[in-house]
Amino acid sequence: MQRRLLLTAGLAATATLVGCAGPQVSDYAAEKPALDLRSYFNGTLDAYGVFTDRSGKVVKRFTVVMRCTWNGDEGVLDEDFVYSDGSTGKRIWRMRHLGDGRYSGTADDVIGTALGETRGNAFRWGYTLALPVDGTVYNVQFDDWMYLMDERVMLNKAVMSKFGVRLGEVMLSFVKRPG
Repeated sequence: MQRRLLLTAGLAATATLVGCAGPQVSDYAAEKPALDLRSYFNGTLDAYGVFTDRSGKVVKRFTVVMRCTWNGDEGVLDEDFVYSDGSTGKRIWRMRHLGDGRYSGTADDVIGTALGETRGNAFRWGYTLALPVDGTVYNVQFDDWMYLMDERVMLNKAVMSKFGVRLGEVMLSFVKRPG
């Protein structure tokens, strides 16, 4: 019994250390330009992306037109997707600025509430997405990072996993339209 308890404690400690080993959003606090989501995601943006499987193979390409508006601390990001196979999709994020660089968001295909934080030029948030694949819906976790490059361009890399197993990545570039 004591051996099992020690083994369990050792595994929990290892998992905790591994979980803390990756980058934190605070690591980017001094990076410029500083990202203000309410300013960047305001207006119309075009995005270009790929989904890669766990081996790195591009499985699907897509484009997105985003129409974004904010009213104080409440924002709407209305996304229209066009995929390389001709299919289309839509997601409407309802965002809320919580103060001190923290944000929450909901969407119809997001389970619960997404939570995130900005520091410097970076934004990181996590959420669970109900992802339909061949007639079955899988709840998958996203660890989503965005990096502001300049006033018009932001890069996005999201790792998708289920039960801690990495399934693939989504890579996107956002380009804010002038005006």
